[in-house]
Amino acid sequence: MNDTFKEFKGRIRKMDELLLERGLKNMDFAQAVSRVHRVARRGDRSREPTAELRGLLERAEKIALTV
Repeated sequence: MNDTFKEFKGRIRKMDELLLERGLKNMDFAQAVSRVHRVARRGDRSREPTAELRGLLERAEKIALTV
């Protein structure tokens, strides 16, 4: 696994933890995390994360900060 992708997986796990802590109170956040998971599954872990994955993860992180 690529080191950058490994970092992204760590950030995704953090979003999962926040989602579990907060429950489904914020549907925008839950949907953003779900989108990140879908794109990450399609991604090639031997390469750099796509711009789409980067954008979705950053969006989920921004939503997490506002909740």
